[in-house]
Order: sequence, then structure tokens, then C-alpha cells
Amino acid sequence: MRFVVPVSPVYARLNPKYFGTSTGGGRRSGATWLNLINDQAAGLGGKVVAGTPRDSLYVLDVLYDRDGGRRPEMVVTDTASHSDIVFGLLTLAGFSYAPQPADLRDQKLWRIDRTADCGAFNDAACGRVDPERIERNWEDVLRITGSIHTGAVRAYDVIRMLSRDGRPTVLGDAIAHYGRIAKTLHILRLADEPSYRRQIKAQANLQEGRHALARKIFHGRVGQLHQHYQEGMEDQIGALGLVLNALVLCNTRYMDAALDRLRADGFDVREQDIDRLSPFVRHHVDMLGRYSFLLPEMPGGLRPLRDPEQADRG
Repeated sequence: MRFVVPVSPVYARLNPKYFGTSTGGGRRSGATWLNLINDQAAGLGGKVVAGTPRDSLYVLDVLYDRDGGRRPEMVVTDTASHSDIVFGLLTLAGFSYAPQPADLRDQKLWRIDRTADCGAFNDAACGRVDPERIERNWEDVLRITGSIHTGAVRAYDVIRMLSRDGRPTVLGDAIAHYGRIAKTLHILRLADEPSYRRQIKAQANLQEGRHALARKIFHGRVGQLHQHYQEGMEDQIGALGLVLNALVLCNTRYMDAALDRLRADGFDVREQDIDRLSPFVRHHVDMLGRYSFLLPEMPGGLRPLRDPEQADRG
């Protein structure tokens, strides 16, 4: 998510494409919130970065700096968050990396044996993975992976170190070749397995839904950060993440209670209908700061959830 920083920013960068211009015609600065959620729509952590750098530089840092929750098995990102080196580092770290390519038909595949007959994929599999490059640098590859895993170095610094002027170093090239194996398998699964595509799309839709909700509730839909330093921005965005998680939990419990009531009343509650329910509904929430502490009347005779102990005492 992109946020405009209207104050004199220390930790922000210019980008007219995402932050636009001010009323006076000057360019505005902004920051980006990279955030991680699980498949239950709960936020696990995030990171504020200045401007709009490549997301791929920070993917591993966000994963290792999460606030809680189980270690992810699959990592789904958008089209801007993948590179061969990042594929290699994530695979070496034990993650299944599943970015969404912009156009599946334009993706390049890689093979180890140039003489192998790949059938219908002969034209697409025009790249070659060199196992000898990986083997020659294998010990250093493992050292870098271990250093990231233990927190001795930031993944951001490692990825920048592995590339110079847009070209990978010898070690970066070895990791990229390793990543191309996982990247090719990922693209082939996208082409061959509809269930794999649906799984990735469902997770991406969750993230988009959470961002839409965040835009709705963040400071009256203005979408601005008013802190000069990264720590202050992290505090603001951390509060936003807390509110999002609270709203998701509230919605989930209300919907679960409503479904239980419908089942008890004899309605046919189908699983395919439940799958369409969103934890990001917000029409019942006042976003602009007028709050009521009275229990509202629910449609269809439903009542809001209450503490069972209080209900017994009442």
C-alpha cells in the first residue's frame, strides 16, 4: 500500500506516479507499507519502506520480521515481487514462492539439458540452468542463507550486494540459477494445475480485500502518514494493522454466530456459499469516528455476541 507523506519527510521519497502532485504543482513524497497476512486474513506483520522500491528487495525481511503466527509454507506476492535471485533465496530458506506473473504466456522457462526434448515447451524452455555454477559456489550460498535465517544480515542488504549495476555477481548468478529451477516448476504448475492457480488467486484476493478495507478506515480515506521518521510511520501503520485484525476477528465471530443460527433454524447452509463470505465487510462500521456503545438490533432476530458469563448473570 502507498501512503502520501505531506509533512517535511525524512523517511519518504518522491514518485509522481503513485503519490501525485500537490495543489501547488510540486511533487509529493510517500512511503510504502509491505504487509504479510495468512490465509485466514489475519495480519502477521509489515514493514514501512521509503518511496516505492522493488518489493522483491524486502520480501524475506518481512517474512523473518513477522510479529507472530506460524511460519508460512507458501509465499504469494504480486507481479512486482519476483526475481531469479529472490526465487533462489526463498527456496533455499524453505519457502514455496508463488508470485503471480503478469502474463503467463510470456514467461521464460529454464532447462538443465539443452538437448532434452520438452515437447510443446521446447520454444518456451529456451534458458539453460548451469549446475556447475551452483556447485562451485555452494558453500557460500549456504553461508548467505544461514546468515539471513539467523538474522546476522538483512536480506535487503544481501540482495543488493548480489547485484551490481543491474548485473548479478558471481555468487548472485549462482543463486539465480538455483532460483530458476524453482521458478520453472512454479510456472509449469500454474499452466497445468487449476487448483494451484485458484489457491494463489484466493490468497491474492484476501490481500486486496484487506488493503481496500485499510484505505477505507485509515484517517477518513485520506491515506496520509504524518510522521517524519520510520519509527513514527511504523507506529501509525502498526495501529492500522491492529484495527484491521480486530475488525476481521469481530466479523468472523459475528458471521459464525449467524451461520449457527441459520443452521439451528433449519436453513440449508452450503459450503460454497460460506466460501463467498468476506471477513472484510465494513458497512456496519462507522469509519469517521462517531461511535455508539449501545447493542444494535440485528436483522432476523439475531442479537450481537455477548460474554456468556454476563449473559448468565443477567
